[in-house]
Amino acid sequence: MEHFFIVTNDGKDADGQVTARVKKLLEKAGKTCVLCRKDENKQIIRESVPEKIDCAVVIGGDGSLIEVARLLQGRNIPVLGINMGTLGYLTEVEVNHIDEAIEQILRGEYGLEDRMMLEGILSDGRKDVSLNDIVVSRKTEIRIIHFRIYVNGELLNTYEADGVIISTPTGSTAYNLSAGGPIVEPTASMIVITPICPHALNTSSIVLSAEDEIVVEIAEGRHEAVEEAMVAFDGADTMPLVTGDTVTIRKAGASTRLMRLSRISFLEMLRRKMKGN
Repeated sequence: MEHFFIVTNDGKDADGQVTARVKKLLEKAGKTCVLCRKDENKQIIRESVPEKIDCAVVIGGDGSLIEVARLLQGRNIPVLGINMGTLGYLTEVEVNHIDEAIEQILRGEYGLEDRMMLEGILSDGRKDVSLNDIVVSRKTEIRIIHFRIYVNGELLNTYEADGVIISTPTGSTAYNLSAGGPIVEPTASMIVITPICPHALNTSSIVLSAEDEIVVEIAEGRHEAVEEAMVAFDGADTMPLVTGDTVTIRKAGASTRLMRLSRISFLEMLRRKMKGN
């Protein structure tokens, strides 16, 4: 690996010391480093992303890594996360282990994990991808919305709920977990459907094959009222929905490639995160 793209969450590394440390270590080894450029809204300037990238180093939390994963989707570029957030399921390198991590990369002692992503296509043709989840939820008012879910063209169920989370295995430890959904081994290939606060006593999460196609249709509200909802991709980009609109969700053609340095199993990592260690 010769060319490194460094993306920093400025709110996490406000003084830039961690970024400077990573850059210095890589350049000392003769590697080329490009720092990410952002606009006035702290959004990554897509046009500034270099063509030659062997590895993207993300300094921040899981949200920062997800942003970069979506930005680089389809390019099969390994992404390494340096954790300056809280739990850090995706950003595995802690700040006090940066030197050892960079040395390990330079020696070629790392593994690569491909994580499936989801693609969501709206009925008007708009589309986007996500690494964690695609969430359909109420737009503003504190009230339930009515929607139907179809799997491979067959009606699964009609829901009255705050919304629904369509999650990847990677996203199963995020919003899905908070909503009572199951934890799935992150390298698995499947899709999890978890209703958000459903108005029912027997509504549970459903785990489907990654090859299944899911359609969420916004139904009419009470008294044939037009429902207003929205769809969010990884909690970032949102698009409005109304009664009759659909979101078709399937496994994306692209995946996210994560660089792994630790030999710790997913179950051990999960146990540590749950304990706060």
